[in-house]
Amino acid sequence: MRKEEYIRILFRNKLSVIGLAIILLLILVAIFAPFLAPYPEQAKGEPNLKERLQPPSWKYPFGTDHMGRDIFSRVIYGARTSLLIGLSVVSIALVVGLFLGLIAGYFGGKFDLLIMRITDVFLAFPPLLLALLIASTLGRGLMNAILALAISWWPWYTRLARGMAISIKNRPYVEAAKAMGIADWKIMIRHVLPNSVSPLIVQATMDIGSAILEAAALSFLGLGVQPPTPDWGLMISEGKNYFLNYWWYPVFPGLAIFVTVIAFNLLGDAIREVIDPRLRRRFL
Repeated sequence: MRKEEYIRILFRNKLSVIGLAIILLLILVAIFAPFLAPYPEQAKGEPNLKERLQPPSWKYPFGTDHMGRDIFSRVIYGARTSLLIGLSVVSIALVVGLFLGLIAGYFGGKFDLLIMRITDVFLAFPPLLLALLIASTLGRGLMNAILALAISWWPWYTRLARGMAISIKNRPYVEAAKAMGIADWKIMIRHVLPNSVSPLIVQATMDIGSAILEAAALSFLGLGVQPPTPDWGLMISEGKNYFLNYWWYPVFPGLAIFVTVIAFNLLGDAIREVIDPRLRRRFL
Protein backbone atom coordinates (compact mmCIF):
# COMPACT_ATOMS: atom_id res chain seq x y z
CA MET A 1 0.00 0.00 0.00
CA ARG A 2 1.03 3.58 -0.62
CA LYS A 3 1.73 5.99 2.20
CA GLU A 4 -1.35 8.03 1.25
CA GLU A 5 -3.59 5.00 1.79
CA TYR A 6 -2.15 4.36 5.24
CA ILE A 7 -2.79 7.97 6.18
CA ARG A 8 -6.34 7.79 4.79
CA ILE A 9 -7.11 4.70 6.85
CA LEU A 10 -5.63 6.29 9.96
CA PHE A 11 -7.71 9.45 9.63
CA ARG A 12 -10.97 7.67 8.80
CA ASN A 13 -11.14 6.53 12.41
CA LYS A 14 -12.42 9.52 14.38
CA LEU A 15 -11.23 8.14 17.70
CA SER A 16 -7.69 7.73 16.37
CA VAL A 17 -7.74 11.34 15.18
CA ILE A 18 -8.80 12.45 18.65
CA GLY A 19 -6.05 10.38 20.24
CA LEU A 20 -3.42 11.71 17.85
CA ALA A 21 -4.58 15.29 18.41
CA ILE A 22 -4.34 14.91 22.19
CA ILE A 23 -0.84 13.42 21.95
CA LEU A 24 0.37 16.18 19.63
CA LEU A 25 -1.12 18.76 21.99
CA LEU A 26 0.60 17.07 24.93
CA ILE A 27 3.95 17.15 23.11
CA LEU A 28 3.53 20.84 22.29
CA VAL A 29 2.60 21.59 25.90
CA ALA A 30 5.69 19.77 27.12
CA ILE A 31 7.97 21.59 24.66
CA PHE A 32 6.57 25.07 25.30
CA ALA A 33 5.83 24.62 29.02
CA PRO A 34 7.91 27.67 30.08
CA PHE A 35 5.81 29.88 27.79
CA LEU A 36 2.41 28.29 28.56
CA ALA A 37 2.64 28.03 32.35
CA PRO A 38 1.33 31.21 34.04
CA TYR A 39 3.65 30.70 37.00
CA PRO A 40 6.74 28.75 35.84
CA GLU A 41 8.65 29.30 39.09
CA GLN A 42 5.79 27.81 41.09
CA ALA A 43 5.68 24.92 38.64
CA LYS A 44 9.30 24.16 39.52
CA GLY A 45 8.53 24.17 43.25
CA GLU A 46 8.68 27.76 44.50
CA PRO A 47 6.13 28.13 47.35
CA ASN A 48 3.47 30.84 47.55
CA LEU A 49 1.96 30.28 50.99
CA LYS A 50 -0.26 33.35 50.88
CA GLU A 51 -2.36 31.67 48.18
CA ARG A 52 -2.44 28.11 49.52
CA LEU A 53 -5.41 25.90 48.65
CA GLN A 54 -7.24 28.47 46.55
CA PRO A 55 -10.15 27.09 44.48
CA PRO A 56 -10.16 27.25 40.67
CA SER A 57 -10.47 30.83 39.41
CA TRP A 58 -9.38 33.07 36.54
CA LYS A 59 -6.10 33.65 38.34
CA TYR A 60 -5.57 29.96 39.11
CA PRO A 61 -7.59 27.85 36.60
CA PHE A 62 -6.90 24.58 38.47
CA GLY A 63 -6.59 26.12 41.93
CA THR A 64 -3.49 26.00 44.15
CA ASP A 65 -1.90 23.29 46.28
CA HIS A 66 -0.95 23.17 49.97
CA MET A 67 2.09 25.35 49.28
CA GLY A 68 0.18 27.90 47.24
CA ARG A 69 1.62 26.75 43.91
CA ASP A 70 -0.49 27.01 40.77
CA ILE A 71 -1.71 23.49 39.93
CA PHE A 72 -2.31 24.42 36.28
CA SER A 73 1.36 25.38 35.86
CA ARG A 74 2.50 22.21 37.60
CA VAL A 75 0.24 20.04 35.42
CA ILE A 76 1.76 21.67 32.33
CA TYR A 77 5.31 21.01 33.53
CA GLY A 78 4.25 17.53 34.63
CA ALA A 79 3.63 16.69 30.97
CA ARG A 80 7.40 16.88 30.44
CA THR A 81 8.07 14.41 33.23
CA SER A 82 5.35 12.01 32.14
CA LEU A 83 6.41 11.96 28.48
CA LEU A 84 10.05 11.52 29.46
CA ILE A 85 9.17 8.53 31.63
CA GLY A 86 6.78 6.93 29.14
CA LEU A 87 9.06 7.26 26.13
CA SER A 88 12.20 6.26 28.05
CA VAL A 89 10.66 3.15 29.63
CA VAL A 90 9.15 1.87 26.40
CA SER A 91 12.28 2.66 24.35
CA ILE A 92 14.61 0.81 26.74
CA ALA A 93 12.27 -2.17 27.08
CA LEU A 94 11.68 -2.30 23.31
CA VAL A 95 15.37 -2.22 22.38
CA VAL A 96 16.36 -4.85 24.97
CA GLY A 97 13.37 -7.06 24.25
CA LEU A 98 13.77 -6.84 20.49
CA PHE A 99 17.46 -7.69 20.63
CA LEU A 100 17.03 -10.69 22.94
CA GLY A 101 13.86 -11.88 21.22
CA LEU A 102 15.44 -11.90 17.76
CA ILE A 103 18.47 -13.83 19.03
CA ALA A 104 16.29 -16.38 20.83
CA GLY A 105 13.89 -16.86 17.92
CA TYR A 106 16.41 -16.88 15.09
CA PHE A 107 19.15 -19.08 16.58
CA GLY A 108 17.01 -21.22 18.89
CA GLY A 109 18.71 -23.99 20.84
CA LYS A 110 20.68 -22.98 23.94
CA PHE A 111 20.24 -19.26 23.22
CA ASP A 112 16.48 -19.67 23.13
CA LEU A 113 16.40 -21.84 26.24
CA LEU A 114 18.55 -19.49 28.32
CA ILE A 115 16.80 -16.27 27.29
CA MET A 116 13.32 -17.72 27.70
CA ARG A 117 14.03 -19.12 31.16
CA ILE A 118 15.27 -15.73 32.30
CA THR A 119 12.21 -14.16 30.72
CA ASP A 120 9.92 -16.59 32.54
CA VAL A 121 11.44 -15.57 35.87
CA PHE A 122 10.55 -11.93 35.24
CA LEU A 123 7.11 -12.80 33.88
CA ALA A 124 6.32 -14.72 37.07
CA PHE A 125 5.80 -11.37 38.81
CA PRO A 126 3.14 -8.77 37.96
CA PRO A 127 4.94 -5.86 36.23
CA LEU A 128 3.93 -3.20 38.76
CA LEU A 129 4.83 -5.41 41.73
CA LEU A 130 8.23 -6.15 40.20
CA ALA A 131 8.76 -2.46 39.47
CA LEU A 132 7.94 -1.63 43.09
CA LEU A 133 10.47 -4.19 44.29
CA ILE A 134 13.20 -2.92 41.97
CA ALA A 135 12.48 0.75 42.73
CA SER A 136 12.59 0.14 46.47
CA THR A 137 15.96 -1.59 46.00
CA LEU A 138 17.47 1.06 43.75
CA GLY A 139 16.10 3.98 45.73
CA ARG A 140 13.81 6.88 45.00
CA GLY A 141 14.18 9.16 42.01
CA LEU A 142 13.20 9.70 38.39
CA MET A 143 15.98 7.68 36.76
CA ASN A 144 15.56 4.76 39.16
CA ALA A 145 11.81 4.72 38.43
CA ILE A 146 12.49 4.61 34.68
CA LEU A 147 14.99 1.79 35.12
CA ALA A 148 12.67 -0.18 37.41
CA LEU A 149 9.79 0.00 34.94
CA ALA A 150 12.00 -0.86 31.96
CA ILE A 151 13.39 -3.93 33.74
CA SER A 152 9.87 -5.13 34.51
CA TRP A 153 8.64 -4.64 30.92
CA TRP A 154 11.35 -5.95 28.58
CA PRO A 155 10.24 -9.64 28.84
CA TRP A 156 6.94 -8.87 27.08
CA TYR A 157 8.75 -7.46 24.07
CA THR A 158 11.20 -10.37 24.13
CA ARG A 159 8.42 -12.92 23.82
CA LEU A 160 6.70 -10.98 21.06
CA ALA A 161 9.92 -10.50 19.09
CA ARG A 162 10.86 -14.18 19.55
CA GLY A 163 7.53 -15.32 18.14
CA MET A 164 7.92 -13.09 15.10
CA ALA A 165 11.51 -14.25 14.51
CA ILE A 166 10.49 -17.92 14.66
CA SER A 167 7.73 -17.25 12.12
CA ILE A 168 9.98 -15.36 9.72
CA LYS A 169 13.19 -17.39 9.83
CA ASN A 170 11.61 -20.33 7.97
CA ARG A 171 10.18 -18.29 5.11
CA PRO A 172 11.53 -18.89 1.59
CA TYR A 173 13.37 -15.59 1.19
CA VAL A 174 15.26 -16.17 4.45
CA GLU A 175 16.13 -19.71 3.41
CA ALA A 176 17.33 -18.37 0.06
CA ALA A 177 19.54 -15.81 1.81
CA LYS A 178 21.07 -18.57 3.95
CA ALA A 179 21.69 -20.71 0.86
CA MET A 180 23.56 -17.79 -0.73
CA GLY A 181 25.93 -17.73 2.23
CA ILE A 182 24.81 -14.38 3.65
CA ALA A 183 25.87 -13.95 7.28
CA ASP A 184 23.25 -14.50 9.96
CA TRP A 185 23.57 -11.00 11.37
CA LYS A 186 22.92 -9.50 7.94
CA ILE A 187 19.86 -11.69 7.47
CA MET A 188 18.55 -10.59 10.88
CA ILE A 189 19.04 -6.91 10.07
CA ARG A 190 17.81 -6.98 6.46
CA HIS A 191 14.97 -9.50 6.66
CA VAL A 192 13.97 -10.60 10.17
CA LEU A 193 14.09 -7.23 11.93
CA PRO A 194 12.04 -5.18 9.41
CA ASN A 195 9.32 -7.84 9.28
CA SER A 196 9.19 -8.21 13.07
CA VAL A 197 8.91 -4.60 14.10
CA SER A 198 5.28 -3.81 13.14
CA PRO A 199 3.48 -5.55 16.03
CA LEU A 200 6.15 -4.26 18.40
CA ILE A 201 5.43 -0.68 17.32
CA VAL A 202 1.73 -1.17 18.00
CA GLN A 203 2.44 -2.63 21.42
CA ALA A 204 4.95 0.10 22.25
CA THR A 205 2.51 2.87 21.33
CA MET A 206 -0.14 1.46 23.65
CA ASP A 207 2.42 0.81 26.40
CA ILE A 208 3.53 4.44 26.62
CA GLY A 209 0.26 5.32 28.33
CA SER A 210 0.57 2.32 30.66
CA ALA A 211 4.15 3.32 31.50
CA ILE A 212 2.97 6.81 32.42
CA LEU A 213 0.25 5.30 34.60
CA GLU A 214 2.63 2.91 36.40
CA ALA A 215 5.20 5.67 36.87
CA ALA A 216 2.46 7.75 38.48
CA ALA A 217 1.74 4.80 40.78
CA LEU A 218 5.39 4.66 41.84
CA SER A 219 5.40 8.40 42.52
CA PHE A 220 2.12 8.07 44.44
CA LEU A 221 3.76 5.48 46.69
CA GLY A 222 6.86 7.62 47.18
CA LEU A 223 9.20 5.51 45.04
CA GLY A 224 9.21 7.58 41.86
CA VAL A 225 9.68 11.28 41.18
CA GLN A 226 10.51 13.28 44.29
CA PRO A 227 9.48 16.83 45.30
CA PRO A 228 9.66 19.53 44.12
CA THR A 229 9.76 18.04 40.58
CA PRO A 230 6.30 18.47 38.99
CA ASP A 231 4.80 15.02 38.38
CA TRP A 232 1.16 14.04 38.05
CA GLY A 233 1.40 10.98 40.29
CA LEU A 234 3.28 12.92 42.96
CA MET A 235 0.67 15.68 42.84
CA ILE A 236 -2.11 13.14 43.42
CA SER A 237 -0.14 11.69 46.32
CA GLU A 238 0.29 15.13 47.89
CA GLY A 239 -3.37 16.00 47.31
CA LYS A 240 -4.97 12.81 48.61
CA ASN A 241 -5.10 14.16 52.18
CA TYR A 242 -6.92 17.29 51.00
CA PHE A 243 -9.42 15.61 48.68
CA LEU A 244 -12.55 15.94 50.82
CA ASN A 245 -12.27 19.69 51.29
CA TYR A 246 -10.10 20.70 48.33
CA TRP A 247 -11.19 18.39 45.50
CA TRP A 248 -9.29 20.22 42.76
CA TYR A 249 -5.88 19.34 44.20
CA PRO A 250 -5.78 15.65 43.12
CA VAL A 251 -8.52 15.76 40.47
CA PHE A 252 -6.79 17.77 37.75
CA PRO A 253 -3.52 15.76 37.77
CA GLY A 254 -5.64 12.60 37.74
CA LEU A 255 -7.57 13.84 34.71
CA ALA A 256 -4.28 14.57 32.94
CA ILE A 257 -3.17 10.95 33.48
CA PHE A 258 -6.56 9.61 32.38
CA VAL A 259 -6.68 11.61 29.15
CA THR A 260 -3.06 10.79 28.26
CA VAL A 261 -3.48 7.04 28.77
CA ILE A 262 -6.69 7.01 26.73
CA ALA A 263 -5.03 8.98 23.92
CA PHE A 264 -2.12 6.56 23.58
CA ASN A 265 -4.48 3.58 23.65
CA LEU A 266 -6.59 5.09 20.88
CA LEU A 267 -3.51 5.79 18.78
CA GLY A 268 -2.21 2.26 19.35
CA ASP A 269 -5.51 0.77 18.19
CA ALA A 270 -5.45 2.97 15.10
CA ILE A 271 -1.90 1.94 14.18
CA ARG A 272 -2.89 -1.71 14.61
CA GLU A 273 -5.77 -1.23 12.19
CA VAL A 274 -3.41 0.33 9.65
CA ILE A 275 -0.74 -2.38 9.96
CA ASP A 276 -2.93 -5.49 10.30
CA PRO A 277 -4.26 -6.52 6.84
CA ARG A 278 -7.28 -8.28 8.37
CA LEU A 279 -8.44 -5.10 10.13
CA ARG A 280 -7.40 -2.88 7.24
CA ARG A 281 -9.94 -4.46 4.86
CA ARG A 282 -12.76 -2.68 6.65
CA PHE A 283 -11.49 0.67 5.41
CA LEU A 284 -10.65 -0.30 1.82
